[in-house]
Amino acid sequence: MATLATLNPTVHLVDDDADFRDGLAWLLDSRGLPTQAWAAGDAFVQAVREQGLSDTCAVVLLDIRMEPLSGLATFEQLKALGWPWPVLFLTGHGDVGMAVAAVKNGAWDFLEKPFQNNELVDKVEAARQAAIDWHTHSHERLRFQRALASLSAREREVLHEMLQGHYNKNIADHLGITQRTVEFHRANILDKLQVQSAVELAHRMGQLNAQGRGPTDPT
Repeated sequence: MATLATLNPTVHLVDDDADFRDGLAWLLDSRGLPTQAWAAGDAFVQAVREQGLSDTCAVVLLDIRMEPLSGLATFEQLKALGWPWPVLFLTGHGDVGMAVAAVKNGAWDFLEKPFQNNELVDKVEAARQAAIDWHTHSHERLRFQRALASLSAREREVLHEMLQGHYNKNIADHLGITQRTVEFHRANILDKLQVQSAVELAHRMGQLNAQGRGPTDPT
């Protein structure tokens, strides 16, 4: 499985306060975290739209109060663009209620100013690991879907029977083929889908069909 060491997600820091933004960028850089700073939410959204930033494993640190586009409005636009990575809000005391609502609406977490540097870095690292986990799982899911698509029509029939829990003899009877042919197709299916057994196959299919949750949800 991928780790922080192998993927190293970028931290996108979005804050319209130049001094605060520069200081926070320095902190993150001093901890070895790749950071890209943005002076406004609309600039970041535009870059996501035009440069395909959502395709690269990342984390967003987003100030809740910004002009002309607020942090909450920026977050909504990111969601509309299908942004899949964790968003961590930075908020003042008076904005905690809005930050909590944002978390309920899919944000990863929030941090109230002023905060301890180590607390911020710990939350950023947790969000980065969540991004990596989602990246790894989504790529594995895509590989599995492609493998499913590569199955022949007969293999799909055998797969359907396997998922019903039928034995080779029953599958052969149902499909009008020999048991040896079923065994051949069964071995091919397990090999193509990179699973060891029908039980593991059923588990993987269940995962594929379940409603997944992205890294914007820390639960």
